[in-house]
Amino acid sequence: MDEKLYKELSKLTKDKNIWKENIPYIASLLKNQSAKIVAKALWLLGEMGLRYPQEAAPYIGEIATFIGSDNDLLRERSANALGRIGRADCKLIMPFMNELCSLAKDKSPNVRLSFIWASENIATNAPTVYKDCLTIFADLLNDENERVRIEAPEMFRVLGKRVPEFVEPYLDKLKDMADHDEVNVVRIHAAGAIKATISH
Repeated sequence: MDEKLYKELSKLTKDKNIWKENIPYIASLLKNQSAKIVAKALWLLGEMGLRYPQEAAPYIGEIATFIGSDNDLLRERSANALGRIGRADCKLIMPFMNELCSLAKDKSPNVRLSFIWASENIATNAPTVYKDCLTIFADLLNDENERVRIEAPEMFRVLGKRVPEFVEPYLDKLKDMADHDEVNVVRIHAAGAIKATISH
């Protein structure tokens, strides 16, 4: 049954013309017994919510409950969905920002990575939301996981383009990373964040 439903969802993913009317149906799948189906539903609600944020709005509270899930993938997908919906309309997800930011210290590197991606999505159109949160991302620059450290400077790049004054206090740290980090992509991303910030 799961496989059949999963295939149906994959088909629906491709047919964006029927997304709007299917949001309530996809949201109903958040109660499914299969974590695989719930994960797919969360991902799809995020993509649908990016296009139709008001239609997704009634389900945001339920999406956010998965931040407290024991399942790493569901925490990851919850962050992704909030990020995509928040990119479209950050006001809708503001009641859940504290829960979202708690994922910065999640035990799973994939969840921490999804938290950064979600934040980049939100900051693209609502950078000032992060005015008092920069220390969270500064800590992630030192993350023990390489993939997280590769992505963390990207948040500073997104913010540096839009609100460079938020990033200026962290330029020394980013410069140190750009010059000395042992991972080439971290150096490149740190340099990109500096360039985005100082080119204003």
